[in-house]
Amino acid sequence: MRHAKKFNHLGRTAPHRKAMLSNMASSLILHKRITTTVAKAKALRKYVEPLITKSKSDTTNSRRVVFSYLQDKASTTLLFDEVAERVAERPGGYTRIIKLGNRLGDNAEMALIELVDFNETYQQEEKKKSRTRRSRRGGKKSKTTSSAETEATEETKEATAPTTDETSEVESKTKVETEDSTEASEDTEKPSEDQETDSEKKEDK
Repeated sequence: MRHAKKFNHLGRTAPHRKAMLSNMASSLILHKRITTTVAKAKALRKYVEPLITKSKSDTTNSRRVVFSYLQDKASTTLLFDEVAERVAERPGGYTRIIKLGNRLGDNAEMALIELVDFNETYQQEEKKKSRTRRSRRGGKKSKTTSSAETEATEETKEATAPTTDETSEVESKTKVETEDSTEASEDTEKPSEDQETDSEKKEDK
């Protein structure tokens, strides 16, 4: 019985398992993504992520340690030159496992394992999500918005309120109009008085 034994032997001997994981790790570094079974992908993640962390310190000792695991010069140089620069700010979690379904031959669960920082589609989606703005509904207005609104209202009041020159011009116009109206009324009243005098003279005769 295998209770509490989490180490997956993958149905292979220790030298065969080590050689297989070494080959898969170098292929992952060279091609940035590979397709394999879910069990192998999980075992590969535990094997390759400590090597990527080791590549962050570019020293002769770390290069020799990584080469002892990968046994491939091309993948070792690419890991230290290209991959380490992309992964410098990431504190772990360098790989992503995506399940693809079952294989037709033996119905094994298949998965795609890839390096996170080399997938451009996911990075573009993250950038788009970060740019979206969320509006607060039903919440209290912030101080900045209230100050901006007060400034806008003050500007509108200033724009609508008439200036002193404009008010003086309007008052002068109204005075002139009132004077003209009074003169016209006086002119209309005068002929009525003349008519009254004429009528009085006729009566005296």
